[in-house]
Amino acid sequence: MSASEPGRLRFRVGGDGLRLRLPRPVEARGLAAQLRTAVRSSEIMLVMVAALIGVGAGIMVTAMSYVSQLAHVLFFGINLDQRLSAVDHVSPWAALLVPTAAGLLIGLIELWRRLRGSRVPVDPIEANALRGGRMSLKDSMVVSLQTIISNGGGASVGLEAGYTQIGAGLASRLGLWLRLRRKDLRIMVGCGAAAAIAAAFGAPLTGAFYAFELIVGTYSIGNVAAVTAASLSATLTAAALGGAPYALATAPVVGVHPIHYLMLMAIGLFACAIGIGVMQMTAWVERAFEWSRLPKWVRPAVGGLMVGALALISPQVLAAGHGAMRLDVPLNLPMKALALLIGLKLLGAMISLGSGFRGGLFFASLFVGALIGKFSAAVYGRWLPGFGLDPTACVLTGMGVFAVAVVGGPLTMSFLVLETTGDFTVTAPILAACVATSLAVRETFGYSFSTWRLHLRGETIRSAHDVGWVRSMTVGKLMRRDPRTIPAASTLAEFRRRFPLGSGTTVVVLDPTEHYAGLVSIADLHATELDADKDTLKIGDIAKLPEVALLPQWNIKEALAVFERAEAETLAVVDGEGDTGGKVIGSITEAFATRRYAEELDKANQGVMGEL
Repeated sequence: MSASEPGRLRFRVGGDGLRLRLPRPVEARGLAAQLRTAVRSSEIMLVMVAALIGVGAGIMVTAMSYVSQLAHVLFFGINLDQRLSAVDHVSPWAALLVPTAAGLLIGLIELWRRLRGSRVPVDPIEANALRGGRMSLKDSMVVSLQTIISNGGGASVGLEAGYTQIGAGLASRLGLWLRLRRKDLRIMVGCGAAAAIAAAFGAPLTGAFYAFELIVGTYSIGNVAAVTAASLSATLTAAALGGAPYALATAPVVGVHPIHYLMLMAIGLFACAIGIGVMQMTAWVERAFEWSRLPKWVRPAVGGLMVGALALISPQVLAAGHGAMRLDVPLNLPMKALALLIGLKLLGAMISLGSGFRGGLFFASLFVGALIGKFSAAVYGRWLPGFGLDPTACVLTGMGVFAVAVVGGPLTMSFLVLETTGDFTVTAPILAACVATSLAVRETFGYSFSTWRLHLRGETIRSAHDVGWVRSMTVGKLMRRDPRTIPAASTLAEFRRRFPLGSGTTVVVLDPTEHYAGLVSIADLHATELDADKDTLKIGDIAKLPEVALLPQWNIKEALAVFERAEAETLAVVDGEGDTGGKVIGSITEAFATRRYAEELDKANQGVMGEL
């Protein structure tokens, strides 16, 4: 059969005479297969796919925002051009009943998912850090629906979590259909999240750096074109459909001097302390709901009732707070009023998330940060009036630094301020304050809100850097399954007969129950100084590292750490610990483990640098 005939199968005979079936040429396959091949082999095609993802994300962001606003209009009786958090007052019945009903609906959805045995949804950070960019589109749609219900029902959360979830979910699904490589699939997830944030704020640079810092985990030549294309196309799509739902605008900043850098950085440290407190207290609120023994599906309804009660004090606790920010920033509010609003909004957000509502703290952090900035400006105006710090600079800095403390991403928040104001003079001091805040949070706490929530679930990741390949390289996959063994009761003479010099390096010693009892070196046991005792010396008496072994489920980094501490060249692998474990199932050398780790690390670095 001719191999040049398109559309026909080709065969060749292998070295052992076996006829092997080879893949058909690309031109002989279907349109979908040809498209997959083109995308995998061309960076330009990958960028075009990223732009398409941006269009889809822009449409989804606009649709979700419209549905949420429509819910506010229908259930709270506001005008279509009003923002819920900016109204003077809401009906007490609506304030109490609507969030409660929304919480009940959220709880029933979660109950239904548990009865069906559904998995916990994977967010973009977890997907990129542990799963190579793999996300479920169905789960992402459920999360986005729950976010709309939460925000539309007045819970004190934003839609950003739903935006990024559906954007990243769409991107991951498309990437899986195209059968993209792991590194390209991770970039596509970053494109989806970047597009969602860019469309929400009308800020393409903010969206791009959100992906670089928080979703992909790095800025590199290999991802900049695709992520930027997604952000730009999403921004243009949202603009064509009516404009970014979270667009911000502030007055220009007047004169920032060197001394003001220190004053703005002080705001960052203040925001750092509040942000860490909010993240920890959210976990405490969640534990309090668990200790209450309330059924899990009832907790969001109780949380909604509590948020509604706070709304009777001030409607600004409702929803994300976009309207409240536009209302509060120009006003000259007293310090007591600012402190009250900060406390109410943070309490509402903590109750909402701790009770089980879906949503994000991105915009809520910007709103609270703006209030913190106004409060700081009032403090400076009262106690340091001679320094002439513009209150608008304090507001913008507060927005950036508190968002950095909670969400992360100093460059992301700095670009958000830049794109919001168009004022380059304030960018440098705000960047300095954001970097100082980021360093303070990393040194004192180490988590953003997203990674803190993962930590509470038992995960150890602190960013979206790809560590999934490390976890997949387990000792069980790398070990040699036929280790050399000898009973501990054997004599040295017997050992030398079974393992002559040059026959290997290390032998595993077994106790009478055939459990692990240590290791011995073939070269060491052939030393001449042991000749006199070769007929009486027992192997078990000279075995080394009797309590040091590896477990098959440990990953490569954990194994290498044990090698380093034990200063061993070979270690045994046992099937468990304690009385029921200790059976030797394999062995592994440090040289082999190090080489495999280096090979995979080199592949990961090639993906970061955009190399083939």
